[in-house]
Amino acid sequence: MNISSGQFDEDQDMFDYAPFSHGLYIDGHWRPSSDGRVIEVIDPSTEAVIAAVPDATLADAAAAVDAAAKAAAGWRETPPRKRSEILRRCFDLMSERAEALAFLISLENGKALRDARGEIAYAAEFFRWNAEEAVRISGEFGLAPSGANRIIVDYQPIGICVLITPWNFPAAMATRKIAPALAAGCTVILKPASETPLTAYALAALYEEAGVPPGVVNVLTTSKPGPVTAAMLADPRVRKLSFTGSTGIGRLLLAAAAKHVISCSMELGGNAPFIVFDDADLEAALDGAMVAKMRNAGEACTAANRLYVQAGIHDAFTEGLSNRMAALNVGTGTDPQTECGPMITRKAVDKIDRLVKDAVARGAKIQCGGAIADGKGYFYPPTVLRDVPADAVMAHEEIFGPVAPITRFDDEAEVIAKANDTEYGLAAYIYTRDLARGMRVASKIESGMIALNRGLMSDPAAPFGGVKQSGLGREGGQKHGVAEFLEAKYIAVTI
Repeated sequence: MNISSGQFDEDQDMFDYAPFSHGLYIDGHWRPSSDGRVIEVIDPSTEAVIAAVPDATLADAAAAVDAAAKAAAGWRETPPRKRSEILRRCFDLMSERAEALAFLISLENGKALRDARGEIAYAAEFFRWNAEEAVRISGEFGLAPSGANRIIVDYQPIGICVLITPWNFPAAMATRKIAPALAAGCTVILKPASETPLTAYALAALYEEAGVPPGVVNVLTTSKPGPVTAAMLADPRVRKLSFTGSTGIGRLLLAAAAKHVISCSMELGGNAPFIVFDDADLEAALDGAMVAKMRNAGEACTAANRLYVQAGIHDAFTEGLSNRMAALNVGTGTDPQTECGPMITRKAVDKIDRLVKDAVARGAKIQCGGAIADGKGYFYPPTVLRDVPADAVMAHEEIFGPVAPITRFDDEAEVIAKANDTEYGLAAYIYTRDLARGMRVASKIESGMIALNRGLMSDPAAPFGGVKQSGLGREGGQKHGVAEFLEAKYIAVTI
């Protein structure tokens, strides 16, 4: 099973996704679920069923853990250089097949093809970065303060890892976990979102082609994520859980993991403030807002969720953003001209509509958009709201859609208080020409990541993660990402 140029015809705009929907990927083999049930995959642009994937049972989950356990010793003992070369090959193959993979993401996720291309480039970088990190996992050696012994610290693979990823970035959220886990010497079981499973299976085939041994990466899809995940966490051989998703589900998983004292990494919800001061470069701030808000049509945990604009620049910014949002081309994800694709489900559209109606009922004014589109597909138009009050539900809940709520502010202290008035702390954006102010405000914002005069912050070379209810641990960065999959072992030696 390869993702080759022969499966993607640019002229006919066709992609053969069938090879990536015929089985669970366990121990290097493709197999149906133990009870034969399947999950239908829906194209959000058309609401058509495009494929069906196996619906894993508890028995399938147990088989995946068995496979990961069987492969663990061999992969753990594989020399770092060889692991590095395999990871680098994964990067090369993803780069070679980028267009086909991007098309597949657009098909099952609905995101604009340009965004899908960006995701594949970003996702592949996790393999290149961690290929370099795999050969740089080093220990420590020193003298105990008493002088009685030497202190040796060795870093070893934590063990079998269960990785749970969301639908909004089906490639990048998987590679951001798989690459450092493999670099550390761990074996993994990936449970991708059932809305977007085809990308995960396509990448599994790619890993096999790159030389990842059977059982090192296992992939299963299920419509029963709670029981299936609980069964895997209850297996004493599983030692790590890495989850990206909502804070609500994260709390449930933390509780389940606590029963078995399993190490957890959690990348949870966000409520990112986007702050524009009067002295900001207006065009740069508008450029940044379009990226921070409309990347993946707003379906991102780092998306600008609350836009705070200082009084002096407020009207010009609001007008400029409204003009840009209204001009976006809304269409099917696989259309190269599309700038804003559909939402992932009808339920997502209904939630966005509920939040907009709530804000308007509380006094917000619609500048553009603001109504569910007619016809097939889960579309919601790019929308700008002004004068959004602090008690609007969208000020406290992730919108996860193409809606930009703008609120005016007067001074620095006020906007810092507003930005921090949330249980979340994942990402924040600041625009100002005054670097001293920017750094001062950044130090006071309760957030794991800050973008200063930038609309994009994600980078495989930087630690990704939040504070407060936005999560635990970090993914990516120098040593941070790999460290999540390592255990420190202290050895006291008398010489």
